[in-house]
Amino acid sequence: MIMKNSKQKVTVIGLGDMGGKLASVLLENGYKVTVWNRDSKKADALVTAGAILAASAADAILSSPILIMCVKDYDASHSILKTNDAFKALNGRLLIELSTGTPKKARKGRELADAAGAGYLDGAILATPPQVGRPDTPVFISGENAAYQKATTVMKTLAGGLQYMGDKDGNAAAWDLAFLSCLFGGMVGFYHGAALLESENISVEDYGNMMAALAPVTGEMIKYEGKVIGNDLFTEVQSSLTTSSVTFKLLLEHAEEAGIAKDWPQFGMALFQKALNAGYGPEQVATVVKVIRPSQECI
Repeated sequence: MIMKNSKQKVTVIGLGDMGGKLASVLLENGYKVTVWNRDSKKADALVTAGAILAASAADAILSSPILIMCVKDYDASHSILKTNDAFKALNGRLLIELSTGTPKKARKGRELADAAGAGYLDGAILATPPQVGRPDTPVFISGENAAYQKATTVMKTLAGGLQYMGDKDGNAAAWDLAFLSCLFGGMVGFYHGAALLESENISVEDYGNMMAALAPVTGEMIKYEGKVIGNDLFTEVQSSLTTSSVTFKLLLEHAEEAGIAKDWPQFGMALFQKALNAGYGPEQVATVVKVIRPSQECI
């Protein structure tokens, strides 16, 4: 990452593992960083590195034109920002919300910022703290384009893989949750596979290496499923729901044989069976989305 040496002022509120790393990367790149955390001891190392510890959240906000919030969730963020002094201090600042939550909570953040007279961007970090500050660090961000342009230099210092997801405030949170659904859904499957291989005395480390090597192939499969769902191409079949559902039957059979937990294959089989019962068996496996969508009764 190129040293900025700009001495641009930025405030970071929230100094957990991620917030502390954000502040540290900004310091390393020449920013004048003010920090605040409910537990001030978490700022000690950052202060030693050159950060300024504010006496209050309001003081921290007043010290910089750009405020980055990175706390546990939106509720925690809003509880800090809604205090009288902090709320008043937001006027004229740009609030970049990097806490975790839903699109609805992101829109609530916009309402809070608007009421306080602040600009607002909502973001989601798709990385672990050690990955922050790299040229490929991915972050989704959404909100008004004018605000995004003001924040681009700072945010690209933190995440070279910054992606602007549009002017709708909830977009970044929606993209983040969709990413996490795929990531952790896949990880649960990976964990089951690890137990499966352990039961057969096969190296789980080799399994991890193999899945990493196969990432381009699995990525191509996911890309096709997205095309099918996005364009209603369920009759363009590469692998039908009926054929694919056999996988869960085999996983259940093996789990019973090996004595490992059956939670994952039971869950998958139940969802696939719901789609089979609805008559979608001959369609592309992506047809499962039809039984996940809101029912007509809920619309």
